[in-house]
Amino acid sequence: MLNRAYGTYHRLESGTYPNAPADLLRDIARLFALNEQEWISLCRYARGEDPPSPLYDTSGHAVPSVWEDAVAGVTHPAYVTDASWNLVTCNEPFHRIFESGQAPENTMRWMLIDGREQLTDWASAWAPLVMPQLQAALAQRPDDKVLRQIEQDLLDDPLARSLYELGGAWIHPDGDERPIRHAADGSGWARMCVAQPMAAPGSRFTILIFRPGPRRPSQRPPMLQADWSGPGPSSLPESDGR
Repeated sequence: MLNRAYGTYHRLESGTYPNAPADLLRDIARLFALNEQEWISLCRYARGEDPPSPLYDTSGHAVPSVWEDAVAGVTHPAYVTDASWNLVTCNEPFHRIFESGQAPENTMRWMLIDGREQLTDWASAWAPLVMPQLQAALAQRPDDKVLRQIEQDLLDDPLARSLYELGGAWIHPDGDERPIRHAADGSGWARMCVAQPMAAPGSRFTILIFRPGPRRPSQRPPMLQADWSGPGPSSLPESDGR
């Protein structure tokens, strides 16, 4: 059924097939109709790493409905987008950012094409950081029609094309602070907090903490760490040999 040599599946199941190829794991996952979380677990157990891409092309385009309530309960502007950066849900503070009073249907398109006039220093503070996100997404989802169309529209724009072809390695905005002109609150800076709904690989949950006025000296806030002062290894009881 897998079109592999006799005993291949047995080696994997028995743990005697180290670093099984990803294409074999993908075939097995689809044969057993695994979901995305099971697919991630399979790759971690068999290869010690997350999968190179989602199991199904449709993954990341639907999130649990509870996210609508979660987003509505956030006081800062907040929203959820799918794997194509289409807006799934957002709260009222997010709508207030935009001059039209209505959030865009696709936030990637807005950041790179439609929202340039509202994004302060677009060519230096936004484009070089957002374009690599688009490139990285297309590397994982080369057949995504929405993202391919955004890429094509960028390549048709001489200014955007030159920036896009420079490439880059900035693939997520978590913790960034970028300049923006808030439609209601004026010019300022948006600090980004980004996470992913676990059931929808490629989707993202974003909170924007907007602060009007000039930028503060520090570009990035300090990292948070758990303050746990429990017993260390030296305080564990000694083994009695059993």
